[in-house]
Amino acid sequence: MKYAKNILETIGNTPLVKLNKITSGIDALVLAKVETFNPGNSVKDRMAVKMIEDAEADGRLKPGGTIIEGTSGNTGMGLALAAIVKGYKLVCVISDKQSKEKMDILRAVGAKVVVCPTDVEPTDPRSYYSVSKRLAEETPNAWYVNQYDNPSNAIAHYEQTGPEIWEQTEGRVTHFVVGVGTGGTISGVAKYLKEKNPNVKVWGIDTYGSVFKKYHETGIFDENEIYSYITEGIGEDILPKNVDFSLIDGFTKVTDKDAAVYTRKLALEEGIFVGNSAGAAIKGLLQLKEHFKPEDVVVVLFHDSGSRYVGKMFNDDWMRERGFLDEEITTAEDLIKDHADKPLVVVRTEELVSHAIERLRKYKISQIPVIDANGFVGSVDETDLFRSYVEDKDIAEKPIREVMGRPYPVVKAGTSVEEVSRLINKDNQAVLVDLGNGRHHIITKHDIISAIK
Repeated sequence: MKYAKNILETIGNTPLVKLNKITSGIDALVLAKVETFNPGNSVKDRMAVKMIEDAEADGRLKPGGTIIEGTSGNTGMGLALAAIVKGYKLVCVISDKQSKEKMDILRAVGAKVVVCPTDVEPTDPRSYYSVSKRLAEETPNAWYVNQYDNPSNAIAHYEQTGPEIWEQTEGRVTHFVVGVGTGGTISGVAKYLKEKNPNVKVWGIDTYGSVFKKYHETGIFDENEIYSYITEGIGEDILPKNVDFSLIDGFTKVTDKDAAVYTRKLALEEGIFVGNSAGAAIKGLLQLKEHFKPEDVVVVLFHDSGSRYVGKMFNDDWMRERGFLDEEITTAEDLIKDHADKPLVVVRTEELVSHAIERLRKYKISQIPVIDANGFVGSVDETDLFRSYVEDKDIAEKPIREVMGRPYPVVKAGTSVEEVSRLINKDNQAVLVDLGNGRHHIITKHDIISAIK
């Protein structure tokens, strides 16, 4: 009978899949190394097991011990599978920008999950680097994995991923393209492939907000390049020891929007349901197309599964909130379509100013139309209310009609965005759009700005 003795024996030997539609502008043969076929659905299964086995061998990880690691989710999943099979406890320290699916999956396989803020310096005691180290020091019989600097990370890909790519392409691979985070995958694969053929070119995919590209090109670690970004799993605000820059021929940076858009394109155009870093990798590959010739064989690695991003890149509302959906917005109705189903918040002329203040606070808005029995007769703006309050502390108990401003102009649903924009100025903070059947909605400067791509 043919069977695996445990789930760890199913790691590796993932397929190479030819890309067709999404790479139609590239003459070379483009093959995707689809790592979601690993049992933990990511490339990180390989190095997670290797790091554990090496730590067991030299005594850093002892029987019944606790494994502690800072992770964007995928390494944690690989560690969790190994911890289950080998009988260890696991604590995963994760940043709050990672998807909820990743956190839920880690908990589902028995890991304790500690969530840390993303937008802090690596040396900040709240960062997931610092918290991981502290927990490892405080926890008895604990081992801190430190995938960023742990050499077993890159060795796993030198021993497994690199040889697989070489054998699957029959030694014809000419380029390897992959997102760079800890650096283990790119460095391990690059070392193996370049030993086999020094002419193989290796390209890293970086993201805006990360230091890799500039450091590779100039040797300068530029802190001004570091800022928060959305793309998961690639880019860093540190220089991990596993990133061997001497093995990397170049980097290209991909925007958060392009990474998200191309993640969805891979599913829709190739039927390959993979994660956010795969979208970045394929967009980066397209940016590099002038480097490829018709006879080349280009291998791009897809790190993980799209199932970990269902609430993010594969969610229209999430994409729309960040301006990542290229939807044509030309009319007043387009501007408010995402919240047109919500009732218009109004205040009546005889209500008290305190009622308007409460509504501004409750609904987190800045402007409210004022109505009476005949319709719209005025407006209330938080700036005007504040100014009035400074002049008269008893204003909260006065009726709205004593402080209200002019009513907002009303436009038809089909009015152009340009015309709506002209109506909003320093003297008029909003516009009402008539949706028919007595329904109205409000358009503010925020709606106009949100429509700018």
